[in-house]
Amino acid sequence: MKYLFKNALVVTMNQNMEVIRSCDVFVENGIISAVGMSGAKERCDAAVIDASGKLLMPGLINGHCHVPMTLMRNYADDMDLQTWLFDYIFPVEEKMSGEDIYWGSLLGIMEMIATGTTCFIDMYDHMNCIVKAVEESGIRAHLSRGVTNFEEGTDFSRHKGLNEAIDFYRRWNGAANGRITGAFAPHAIYTCTTEFIRAIIETAKRFNAPIHVHLDETRVEHEDCLKKYGKTPTRYLYDLGLFDQRTVAAHCVWITDEDIDLLAEKNVTIAHNPTSNLKLASGVAPVPRALNKGVNVILGTDGASSNNNLNMFEEIHLASLIQKGVNNDPLLIKAKTVMRMATTNGAAALGAKDLGIIEAGAKADLILVDLDKPHLMPLHNALSALVYSAQGSDVYMTMVDGRILYENGEFKTIDKEKVRYNIKKCCDRLFG
Repeated sequence: MKYLFKNALVVTMNQNMEVIRSCDVFVENGIISAVGMSGAKERCDAAVIDASGKLLMPGLINGHCHVPMTLMRNYADDMDLQTWLFDYIFPVEEKMSGEDIYWGSLLGIMEMIATGTTCFIDMYDHMNCIVKAVEESGIRAHLSRGVTNFEEGTDFSRHKGLNEAIDFYRRWNGAANGRITGAFAPHAIYTCTTEFIRAIIETAKRFNAPIHVHLDETRVEHEDCLKKYGKTPTRYLYDLGLFDQRTVAAHCVWITDEDIDLLAEKNVTIAHNPTSNLKLASGVAPVPRALNKGVNVILGTDGASSNNNLNMFEEIHLASLIQKGVNNDPLLIKAKTVMRMATTNGAAALGAKDLGIIEAGAKADLILVDLDKPHLMPLHNALSALVYSAQGSDVYMTMVDGRILYENGEFKTIDKEKVRYNIKKCCDRLFG
């Protein structure tokens, strides 16, 4: 399918952060083939999208989430992470079926594409069910089967989770015309033994695969690691060699200056989840210090059970404001910086130079933002408007791989009422 966006305000997110007014963008076979061409150049075989009064930008990349956890939205609130996870979340997850995972994933994907997310990075269980939702919906995803192990040992050849993770990676990495990519995911240092983490590292090396891990999320995790191993969680994983693989480390709230140096040395990406970290009172990640050391920082929502939504515009807004406030410095995390965290930095974390940017040759993962809203008037600065004023509900259209998934309140690939009906069935069984 070919599309011609006409007369858009284009936020390119290119190296120069160009913003182009009254710009036309041509999309062909899922790729942006021209930017800034004259509207007089008719493309008779292209569907024309009138983008007047709208802002065209790269789709947002949700750098860390657990999309099926929409089923636990507003279920367990106002508690610390350890209580929330072990007393409430894990018991429900033990009861969740593949069908629950599928419908919870579709619900989360609906929310994401309606609020401008075109790609998400996820670790969870029943990954084949999440893949089904990703395939059907048309969104882009970087997925991994999250694994845990609490029993000591060195032989993991029959470990159910690890074998499922291997099978998943073999089957789905690069699937759906490249929309689905894979990784390996040891859940966290407090849910995996040292030998098990070593086994995952060796597996990832064997497949030359990336890793997705929770790291240094809470003070308890940090202090327990110091007591048990005499080193920080970051140093612990560094010494094990985990960061030798391309790694997305979620949270990193309690990392030290030395930890930041280690992460920078290994080109580890930090997935910053400001809302979830605040809600669970985990703390505020030292994002400015990490950025100053050259660490790639991206944004994530975490799961809807600890956020309680998957709205990346909310994370963009909060990620900028919270650092200014806690550091008493209004110059920290400027609009252009946080917009990179939500787009081009996410693409870098995936090793995908053709995502997160509007230029010829890039993938057509795009969103249109409706500027005809009182809270977006007047539009003095497009980047500032996106960070400090825009809402997820301002998204008018979402496109992935040149395919329109959502437009003007209508889902093109998902039956909203069917999802609503089945979510109720799942929740009645899980919580009834």
